[in-house]
Amino acid sequence: MTDPHLAPHWGSAALITIDMQRDFLSESPYGLAGTTEVIPALAKLATAFRAAGRPIVHIVRLYQPDGSNADLLRRTLLSGGASIVRPGTPGRLLAPGLLPKGDLDLDDEALLAGKEQELAPGEYAIYKPRWGAFYRTALESLLTAQGVDTLVFAGCNMPNCPRASIIEASERDYRVVLATDAVSQSSEQGLREIAGIGAILMSTDDIVAAAAG
Repeated sequence: MTDPHLAPHWGSAALITIDMQRDFLSESPYGLAGTTEVIPALAKLATAFRAAGRPIVHIVRLYQPDGSNADLLRRTLLSGGASIVRPGTPGRLLAPGLLPKGDLDLDDEALLAGKEQELAPGEYAIYKPRWGAFYRTALESLLTAQGVDTLVFAGCNMPNCPRASIIEASERDYRVVLATDAVSQSSEQGLREIAGIGAILMSTDDIVAAAAG
């Protein structure tokens, strides 16, 4: 039986996708192995949350050509000419199949200014400047306005940005669910560690069934 302090409240849940952008897909020059392969599970989650009338937030990265807004780790690579999720390029768009109306453009200027972009009713994009989705972003205020207390995470590169975002969510007392088959680069050890801070581990199919009530 799930601890009542951790159990998801599906009627007040939101789906958070992390860095599911074309430049990070498996086949891209700077992509992460396994990321393209989780698109079907992510699309299934997004469809279920739309059907339930629950919010979806797509967290994205945007790297300026000189790397000035990137993590220190990536500045040398970017300033040397690497184009990764660069504003105005196709590679910074969300992965095919995630959005309800095909390829929607991102408003780079608004996102870089810290504003959320509404992509469809109840569906948003937010730019994050570092690993975690809450750091220097409008995410928490958006979730508060939507009455959200439960977050379902999925996306790209579990050891980095999903993990950091889950820790930040836990620090803010959100109930946290990780879609274990909808996140790339995960490992048994990593999943145990995330479960150890109170995240509930569930499959996409189980989340879809629960979200539908």
